[in-house]
Amino acid sequence: MRPTSGKTRETLFNWLQFDITGKTVLDPFSGSGALSLEAISRGAKKTILIEKNTKVFKSLKSNLKIIDSTKFELINEDSLEYLNKLEHNAFDYVFLDPPFKQQILPLILTLLSERKLINSNSKIYIESEFMLTEEFLNNICGYECKIVKEKKSGNVYFCLISLGVL
Repeated sequence: MRPTSGKTRETLFNWLQFDITGKTVLDPFSGSGALSLEAISRGAKKTILIEKNTKVFKSLKSNLKIIDSTKFELINEDSLEYLNKLEHNAFDYVFLDPPFKQQILPLILTLLSERKLINSNSKIYIESEFMLTEEFLNNICGYECKIVKEKKSGNVYFCLISLGVL
């Protein structure tokens, strides 16, 4: 597990400013849950956190006991399997920090698009081991992707993407 650094998290929420208030958030590789907890603390309406690792899930569940349970849903399952059956309107924000070097990013972006869990109003935050390009994203996402902000911290590239209609 490679948690999002505090500095990276701070940068993301500086990018989002106060736009997270009242929004729905999907965090399919939640790990420590730091991104979702920050979103909740900044007024997100509802966050779905998915964590496959049982040990990490139990720790996250314990940490979330102090949060209003109407603000989140915590799932202990493989993200791709869970999202493949999830019936939900498109999320306002999706935080994607999948395990590196496993080619999960293209799979999850395709699934989110096909299952209509994102739409042209959604924004996606991605952490990756490689620099993302709009061409790469457009080829797998089903939307016209615009990289709104991007940075690199150590070996991690991260960016915020807005979606448009192709």
